[in-house]
Amino acid sequence: MPRIELIDSQQPLSQQLPDALRYPLHGAALPAIVTFTLAHYLALLPGAGWLLELVVWAATYLYALECMRHTADGYAAPPEFAEPGHGGWALVAVLLWSTLLTLAVKLNFGGNAWIVTALMAVSLPAIAMSLALDGSVGHALNPLTWVQVMSRFGLPYLLLIGVQCLIAVIVGVAQLAFESAFPRVISLPLFYLVANYATLFNFHLMGVLIHQRHEDFGLQPKAHQLAREIHQDADRQLLDEVSALASEQPRAALDLLVPRLRDHAAPASLHHAYRQLLQRQGLNDALLVHGQIWMAALIAQGESRRALGVLQECSRIDADFIPDDPRTCGELADLAARLGMNRLALQLCRGYLAHWPRDQQALHYGLLAARLLGEHHDQHVEAKQLLDQLASTWPGHPLQADIAVQRQRLADSP
Repeated sequence: MPRIELIDSQQPLSQQLPDALRYPLHGAALPAIVTFTLAHYLALLPGAGWLLELVVWAATYLYALECMRHTADGYAAPPEFAEPGHGGWALVAVLLWSTLLTLAVKLNFGGNAWIVTALMAVSLPAIAMSLALDGSVGHALNPLTWVQVMSRFGLPYLLLIGVQCLIAVIVGVAQLAFESAFPRVISLPLFYLVANYATLFNFHLMGVLIHQRHEDFGLQPKAHQLAREIHQDADRQLLDEVSALASEQPRAALDLLVPRLRDHAAPASLHHAYRQLLQRQGLNDALLVHGQIWMAALIAQGESRRALGVLQECSRIDADFIPDDPRTCGELADLAARLGMNRLALQLCRGYLAHWPRDQQALHYGLLAARLLGEHHDQHVEAKQLLDQLASTWPGHPLQADIAVQRQRLADSP
């Protein structure tokens, strides 16, 4: 069974926010957003267009409620589909009713329509969460239910109200901007793309907060139960065993970790635990060996930034530390240069040229080293010498033109 992506209920909301912002663009949520957006073109049909528009919004809210329920159960990935129910239509009805009530209040009582708007901003999160958890429309529309939900959340409920208001402002501004800048056939999908994204983000965020307080709601997150059933938490149990042994029997703790770390799929938490044990015992040589192995595994997994962090740890132990694999060394050199870590990038380029001078990528990293040296006037002589060496070592290479360009830049610099 594939690994289940779980939400960490102990992680602060501030750390979960970046993932929440990416949620609508992840997994099944992205094609759902695109489908709902394109479906709004049906509203342009004469006659039944308004009814089809309501149907699309009902489907959107039905999926958004499923996202909230799925998140509350501890799943980090969006659901593939939504269970049939009346929640989507219920939210459409609530929003239509609030719109009509706002209009009626404005016509009959002048400027007091803000009261209805404030009431909706306060109650809508509670209504949506009740629909997602209970599925009962009557229970969700009961003001006592709203009070119960608010009391369980306390002050964090104000965050949901603030998000509701912020989303309303952003969507409203987007609608005005798109309609003023583009014809309707273009402004319509752009607006609904923003609106649908904001809807899924909002409902997912509510699900995250429910998951953090699942005990207050009497919930047992299904994702975590399933993970236990398939022994996905075995790594967590291993960490607990290692932690229990670490202070009294550090060698035994290391021996527990070694077999699991031989698997390239071992999570970062186990690698960090292993490195902490090595650091406590002052086993610097073992730290460097592990660093080589872990960096290569991280590069293979596409986690080059984490690999760069491991490299920096190893460099603090040994200033001349260089990855023992050309792919690892080269990718980290490129990444360090992109991030403006020029000293580290230059160290990696020099190491590449020293260890793999005839490798096909050696000229590329030689040119990168020359460019980095050329940024400092006192290193221009070394840069010119390196360019001369590259030119003589790689005659007829297509990158000879780049060597000439860098030579000219050095010559033109003051």
